[in-house]
Amino acid sequence: MTRPFALPAGCGRLLAFLLLVIMVATAFTLAEPRFLSIQNMSAVTRHMAANGLAALGLTLVVIVRKFDLSFAGTACFAAMTIGYLIAGGVNLWLCVLVGILAGAAIGAFNGMAISYFRLPDIVTTIATGSIAGGLAFVYSGGRTIFQNFMTSGILDLNDARVFGYSLSFVFLVCLYIVAWFFMHRTRYGASFYATGENPVAAYYSGVPTKRYTMLAFVACGMTCVFAVLLILAESGTADTNEGANLLMPAYAGVFLGTALLGRTSVLATLAGTFLITMLLDGFSLLGIPYYFSDGVVSAILLAGVVLFDTRIRAFFGDIAAFLQPSPANREKRA
Repeated sequence: MTRPFALPAGCGRLLAFLLLVIMVATAFTLAEPRFLSIQNMSAVTRHMAANGLAALGLTLVVIVRKFDLSFAGTACFAAMTIGYLIAGGVNLWLCVLVGILAGAAIGAFNGMAISYFRLPDIVTTIATGSIAGGLAFVYSGGRTIFQNFMTSGILDLNDARVFGYSLSFVFLVCLYIVAWFFMHRTRYGASFYATGENPVAAYYSGVPTKRYTMLAFVACGMTCVFAVLLILAESGTADTNEGANLLMPAYAGVFLGTALLGRTSVLATLAGTFLITMLLDGFSLLGIPYYFSDGVVSAILLAGVVLFDTRIRAFFGDIAAFLQPSPANREKRA
């Protein structure tokens, strides 16, 4: 007896995602033919870089079953730190290094408070984000910093091209490849997953779960700085609102990717971020006000959270099983 043809595990979800991308692209192209133009696709990849970098570190935090809501404050503080140093004539790469260290320090504080002192992750990260956002005003009293930006070389990060693609997009792809190998081909990545899935069992198996939780927050703080650095390179200025819009697309990308591909992973986040960026770019191209596009992203985030929650999925599964006719009834109907 021949076995029916079956797709490899995960291929069904991948095909469904590709079909969804094609449907979204077709809809936007019918409404605005410029959507699939080379110029617009280049803009999509450039905008995807900032959202994707922010979502990458957040992926690790979600994998260990925590939340980080200090994004906006960390991004603003890092942006103003880098901008202040650039205005002071400090070497660009030293400015970037200091900004990355600032993000890592905030992430380390979050991680230590949550993992070692068992503080609630949502409350803690809201508090640290608010403190960091307030400290961002210290540099210039809330005024925009633009001195030396034109001559510092930071704008080259936005203008440079590698094989026709923006340098920021190439950096995003390279970092995702490294993250994929680390998370899915090394025991350290497996330890992150073990920490989130069953921290007690992981601890008694020799995994330092507190350390991995802290490292997830550190990575989140660092990639947040990478993202805001690209925003600085695009705008050519630094202000206290820089990076404030990273939180919703980042979370939406992580949870949408999880809902589409069935598991939180580096590739799932990349897929979700790509789809979110397509939607935001399409709305912008059509001239739809930002508050409508923000509402759509928020709705996608809510849907992703609902689909990601195992209890809610089990609830709907129980309803489907209840409504489905029993085998005996199906035989009688036949």
